[in-house]
Amino acid sequence: MKDILVVGKLKEGKFDKFMGFMKSEKGMNERRKIADLSKTLGTVSPDKSAVMFKIAVHDEDAMYSFLDGSNPVSKPIFDEVMESYEIFELNKV
Repeated sequence: MKDILVVGKLKEGKFDKFMGFMKSEKGMNERRKIADLSKTLGTVSPDKSAVMFKIAVHDEDAMYSFLDGSNPVSKPIFDEVMESYEIFELNKV
């Protein structure tokens, strides 16, 4: 497993729609394919325009597919809510 930090910038007013998907059964099932959900840490900016997740990834290809729009389950919602995202690999020091 690899620790990854994902920072996403959301389109204005789309936080609730984003979180609704992430917490839905559909979203949870896709996320389970990518990472160990019990090790996921998330936070949101005070104005709800950005989210940040530290995830323990076990399938990097699935993670990129989930974020870049090539995953058919996440694509419709991410097209609607996501403005941009950045991915960082984390290393323990």
